[in-house]
Amino acid sequence: MKTIFSTTSLALILAAGGAAAQDIPQANDAWFTAGQEAIQAIIDRETNTGRAKNVILLVADGNGVGTNYATRLYAGQQQGKLGEEHVLPYEEPGYHSALVKTYNINAQTPDSAPTAGAMNTGVKQRFNLINLGGDAIHDDCATVAGNELTTFAEIVTGMDKSVGVISTARLTHATPAGVYAKTANRNWEDEVPEGCTAQKDIASQLIDQMQAGVVDLAMGGGRRYFAGTEVTLDEGGKGHRPDGANLIEAATGMGAQYAWNTETFNGLNLDGSAPVLALFNDSHMEYEADRAEEDEPSLAEMTKAAIEYLSNNENGYYLEIEAGRVDHANHAGNAKRTMIDGMAFADAVAMADELTDDADTLIIVTADHEHSIAFNGYCGRGTPIEGLCYDVAKTGEMHSDDLVLADDGKPYTVVGYLNGAGSVLTKGEGENDYSGSRPELTQEEATDIDYVQQALIPKSSESHSGEDVAVYAKGPWAHLFDGTIEQNVIFHVMNHAVTAE
Repeated sequence: MKTIFSTTSLALILAAGGAAAQDIPQANDAWFTAGQEAIQAIIDRETNTGRAKNVILLVADGNGVGTNYATRLYAGQQQGKLGEEHVLPYEEPGYHSALVKTYNINAQTPDSAPTAGAMNTGVKQRFNLINLGGDAIHDDCATVAGNELTTFAEIVTGMDKSVGVISTARLTHATPAGVYAKTANRNWEDEVPEGCTAQKDIASQLIDQMQAGVVDLAMGGGRRYFAGTEVTLDEGGKGHRPDGANLIEAATGMGAQYAWNTETFNGLNLDGSAPVLALFNDSHMEYEADRAEEDEPSLAEMTKAAIEYLSNNENGYYLEIEAGRVDHANHAGNAKRTMIDGMAFADAVAMADELTDDADTLIIVTADHEHSIAFNGYCGRGTPIEGLCYDVAKTGEMHSDDLVLADDGKPYTVVGYLNGAGSVLTKGEGENDYSGSRPELTQEEATDIDYVQQALIPKSSESHSGEDVAVYAKGPWAHLFDGTIEQNVIFHVMNHAVTAE
C-alpha cells in the first residue's frame, strides 16, 4: 500500500504542471537538468522535408554500436574527460538515429560487400557479391548478366549530380566498390577468372565509370591494382595486375588528375573541371596511428577536398566516405588502432558537417557491420578503455586504483574479442589440440599501441558479428531514420531525399 501511495503522489505532483516538477528533490541535480535540456532539444528540432541537393554517406567499416562505444570513451579520455560522458559529433541532438539490421540474403553475419551494395542499391544482396541481384551466385561469372543492379551513383548522375568516393582502404575494396562496381566476387579487384566476359575486374570498372562520367572523384589506397606487374609505382613498389594494363595512365590519358602523396594531393585543382584519381598507397592507406603526414592526407583532409571539388556542381553531388581501417584493426584484435581510426572518422564527420548546409545536404553516418568485440566489467568510471579494468570507487566518480581480478587472480582488459589472434588458447601438438591459460598483463602492456586484445576462440583474423549497427542522420528527410530498419532502407531514404517534391 505504501508503494502505491508514493507512486500516486509523485504522479499528482507531476500532473500539476511543468513547474511542479521543479519541486522534487532532484530538481537541481546536474543529471536532472541535463535530461530536461536533452528532451527540449528534441522537442525544438524541426523536420526538414525539402529536397536534398547533396547526399553524404559516411561509413566507418566495422563500427557497430560496441566499437562506437569504445571510440566514444577513448576520444573523451584523450580530452581529459572520464570518457563515458563524451559525445561524438554525430551523436549530437541535431542527428536523428535508428538501429540497422545488417544480415545478407544468405548470411546471418554480414560481409562488407553486400552491406555496401544494400546501401547503394536498395536491396539486400548475397555474401561476397557487390550490386548484383539475388539470383547471382558468388564466384560464378555466368550469373552476372541480367542481375546487375542500378546504383545510387548512376541515379544521381542521371540528375546531373557529381559523384565522389573516398576510403582509407583500397578503392577496389568492398565498401568503396559499392558505389560503382558490379561483381560476382568482391576479391576480383584486378582480374577476373579466365573466360569471364560478363564483367570486368573492379579497378577497371572504376576507370570505366570515371570515363562514363559516373564517378568524378576517387581517393584512397590500392595503387597496385591499377598497374601491371612490370610497372614500378610511385613509392617504388610493383603493380599487381596480371594483364599488364596501366589504368593510372588510362585515367590521366582521358584528362583525370592523379595524386599519390600529400604534396600531389595539395596540388590538385579542385574547381571540378577534371576528374580526380588519388591513390595514396599500394594497398590500404596507413592506420591513422601510423600515418606520416607527408605521405598521406587524413580522412578529414580528403573529405574537405572532396566537398570543395564536388560543390562546384550547381546540381549537387553524392559522396561516400569510408573509414575502412576501423574494420582492419578490429580484425587484427588491435583495439587501440581501432579507436584511433574511429576518432579520425569522427573528425571527417565533423568536417563534412561544418562545410555543408543542413538545409540542402543529407548527411548519413553509419557502419556496414559490427565485430565480435566485447566489453568486460565491472569497471569504475574513467577506466582507460584501451587498458585494464579498474575497480569502482565507493566515493566520487573516478575509479579506484585497484585492478579488478578475475577468478584466476589476474587482471583483465575492458575490451576483448570472442575470437582472434589474441586467443588465450595455445596450439598443442595435435591439429586441433588447444589449451592454456591467460598470461600475466600489466597496464603498460595493455595500453601499448601494438597490443592485441585477449580473445577466446583462436582465429588468425577476428570475425564480423551480426549485431545491429546505428545510423545517424541530419538534413532533408533525416527523420525517416527511426526505430529498427533493414540496411537497404538507407538507400531509400537517400533516393527519396533527392527526388522529394
